[in-house]
Amino acid sequence: MIVASTRSAAPRRTFALRSGAVAIGAVALLALGACGSADKTADSASSAITAAASGAESMASAATSAAGSMASEATSAAGSMASGATSAAGAAMDQAAIDAAKKTLIDPSKLTVCTTLPFEPFESKKGGEVVGFDIDLVDFISAELGVQTSIIDTPFEGIKSGEANNSGKCDLSAAGMSITAERQKVMTFSDPYFSANFSLVVPTASTVTKIEDLKGKKVGGQASTTGLDWLNENKDKYGYEVVEYTGFDLQSQAILTGQVDAVFNDVPVLKKLVDDNASTVKIVQTVDTGDQYGFGLKLGNEALATVVNGVLSDIKADGRYNESYKKWFGTDAPKN
Repeated sequence: MIVASTRSAAPRRTFALRSGAVAIGAVALLALGACGSADKTADSASSAITAAASGAESMASAATSAAGSMASEATSAAGSMASGATSAAGAAMDQAAIDAAKKTLIDPSKLTVCTTLPFEPFESKKGGEVVGFDIDLVDFISAELGVQTSIIDTPFEGIKSGEANNSGKCDLSAAGMSITAERQKVMTFSDPYFSANFSLVVPTASTVTKIEDLKGKKVGGQASTTGLDWLNENKDKYGYEVVEYTGFDLQSQAILTGQVDAVFNDVPVLKKLVDDNASTVKIVQTVDTGDQYGFGLKLGNEALATVVNGVLSDIKADGRYNESYKKWFGTDAPKN
């Protein structure tokens, strides 16, 4: 496109310069004719020559100006066409990225997503429909791809091990999953989309106020999570016993029914638990670990990762991310 516009500009410049040359030649001939006339006096001949030369110079200047103007217009047109070509190329690249990502989908008509229910407010079932913050973001990705979202509820162990994606069960895993070096060996992660820390929750009547008070007590953790990893890594230091639960629903019931003395998990999910059961449990400590959530993809699926990351960037820029964040967490998203 740029080459074609450059070629179309060149003849316009050539035409303008040739027109100026013809005009100059015509004026010069008139001047010579005036000089050779026997009926004119020397002064008249001199005046005619001077006038002719002045006219030739004026016309030459006008021709040069016209040529320059036409060349400038041609250059401007070429620049505009080049800019248009670049924009079109960018749009084409965007579409090419989308097409490349769609070719990796298990079913080309939908984005198949693995999650583990419930993990409210990231994903949970309401009225027969799976909803949550993660689901909102996944729907934005599906919309960009021009497909539907299909949710599969599956154990978190299969998600964090990479099996759910690498076996062809799912295109993407959205399960409030922290990005870790170990997990990056078995799956490709999107850019981070949420910063998560841990909370310690105890019964409202408990005298426990911090991790150090848990010596000799039972603490519930969720299987396969970084929260459980943290509990296991620090149990000897603080002297508590770790009780493992396969899902957040079982972990929640354990603290609500007095099976354990405390539970430890991500801040948002335990906040929701406490908000719903304020007379029974309370948050006593938050532990900052720097955890960040990411969407998991089949190892090496950079085509889909490109679109996922592009959507995450777009929705943060245009406000859709913040709208969803506020809907599920009750506050504006933190400014990064």
